[in-house]
Formats: sequence, structure tokens, C-alpha cells
Amino acid sequence: MTIDRRKALAGLGATAAVLPLSMSLASAQAGQTTLVVPFPPGGSTDALARLLQPSLQEKFKRTIIIENKPGAAGAIGAQTVARAAPDGSSILITFDSHAVIPAILEKPPVDIEKELRSIMLVGTAPYVVAMNPNRPFKTFADAVAAAKATPGSVKFASVGIGTIGHLAMTMLSKLAGAEIVHVPYRGGGPAVNDVVAGHVDMVVGSAALVMSQIQGGTLKPLLQMGSKRLDALKDTQTAIEAGFKDFEALAWWGVFGPKAMPDAMAAEIAAHFKAAISEPTASKRLVETQQMNLVLGGPADLDKFMAKEVAYWGKVVRDNNIKASG
Repeated sequence: MTIDRRKALAGLGATAAVLPLSMSLASAQAGQTTLVVPFPPGGSTDALARLLQPSLQEKFKRTIIIENKPGAAGAIGAQTVARAAPDGSSILITFDSHAVIPAILEKPPVDIEKELRSIMLVGTAPYVVAMNPNRPFKTFADAVAAAKATPGSVKFASVGIGTIGHLAMTMLSKLAGAEIVHVPYRGGGPAVNDVVAGHVDMVVGSAALVMSQIQGGTLKPLLQMGSKRLDALKDTQTAIEAGFKDFEALAWWGVFGPKAMPDAMAAEIAAHFKAAISEPTASKRLVETQQMNLVLGGPADLDKFMAKEVAYWGKVVRDNNIKASG
């Protein structure tokens, strides 16, 4: 069945019109809230949603379900929430590729600025390059040297085309003058699994994604992309220390809702997320296990952060003619 986009948008507008601007989540119709994760199970965004689910269910006083809707650098899941009624029934928990949707997709199915509203900037974490421990590289420079010696022989996996990890490795490869082949996956779980299995040499992912495998010995860290070394990776050099001046690449996680969601409702949702993340068990796991820097910033903080990310990484996308495959 074909749905006319203009009619769908008109329907959304009509739904928004009957919601008072002061409407809160508590006064909305009881039922369930879907946390839309625009990536497959197994990645850091999915893990975040599942970690918070029990607490959010208690705080929202409604059933919380998680729906994974991968595709198009996260745009498919974002579109689902943008088209949903602005009554708290659908909330997007997404990852850094969200900021490059306007640049990487020729015809984005969603306008992230006009159709979604910011709710919370959860936190950030540096990107890390980790390899299968059976590979002979001792440093990232060794991987670069091997790629230079035999172009196309060294491959890296990413969470997907257009994620900051993919773009960061594209820049590093270009700066190093080496051809390191990109193997994109549709989420963190599949990417890590193939590197652990030895099908791909390296993976670039947030510290949150790769830390448990590094601690378990199934991945070996080669490079981290924060401005300084993480306490958990004291023996792994940063990109800056490796000779890439002022280079930094951060993964981030954000919460969004439909654009027409009332301010009071967005504020209430943000408060529930902040309370859930601030619980000792959750915050300890995110900080110590997944190496997140918890920001817990409100809509204005997320808007400001997003503007910088859209501008900087959008330029990388355009300069390197990177396009998502869908």
C-alpha cells in the first residue's frame, strides 16, 4: 500500500493540533512507549536502551518496548519517530550517524531538524580502533605500513556507512596516505563479531562498543581518538599521539521525539531519562564498562552539539563523496 507523504504529514499536523501545548506525559493516554533504536541488536545504542528499559518503565508508568529499525544510517528509525504522534508513544534513542543523515543520503526520508525535536544528549565516548588479536600489528602505524605495502590488504569494519567511526577512519587513512578498506555493517554487534571471528582485521567503534571484548581478550586496542587516554586504555595511544594533529572523534548518544511534542512532555521525558541514567547501577555500567562521559544535557545542549557535528562531519562526507547504501 502506498502512503501519500503529504497526507501523512497533514495527519501528523492534525494529531499535533489536538494536543495542548502544556500536555505532559502523565496526562497523555495510558498505554505503551516504544523506544526506537535505529540499529540492530548488539550495538551500544541497543545496549543503552535495554539497560534503561526497566527503570524507564517504572518512571513512565507504562509499558516500555524496544523496537530495532535499522537502515539508511539510522534514518529509517528516525523517520518512524518523526511520523509518530507527539504523545510520548514513540521516542528515538540514536547514535552519532544521526548528524550526518542530511549529508550522506541523497534523498533523506526524514528532515532531522524540521521533523524531530531534541530531548537529551546522553553522553559521549571516544572512538577506538581494535583488531583481531591474531593479527601481527603492534601499533596503528604497523597497520598503516601493511596497508601501504599491499594496498587493499588491510580492512576495517564499522558500525555503518556515515557513522563518525567510518568518517574518522576515512580521514586517518587519507592523512596517512594508506588504503585501508572499509567494510560497513548494519550495527555494532555484527561488526565486532566478524572481527573477533577473523573475517576482518580491525573494527572502529565507540569505547562503549568494544571495551568488553578488549577486556575479555577477544579484541586488542590499537588507537583511541579522544583528546587524552582513557583510564581503561592507558597503554593505547591517542590519534594525536600517533601524529595526527588535533584529531578527535567522539561517539555520542541522543534522545529525540517528534517535532510537535509539547515542551512539558519533552521536559518530563528528559527528567525520566536523567533519573534512570543517574541510578548507581546504570551510571556505573555506562561510565566504567562502556567508558561514557555522561553529559545528560537538555534540548539546548543537544541542539548546540548537533549543529557542530552536522557542520564538521557533513564536510567530511562531501569532501570524500561518501554515500549511504540504504
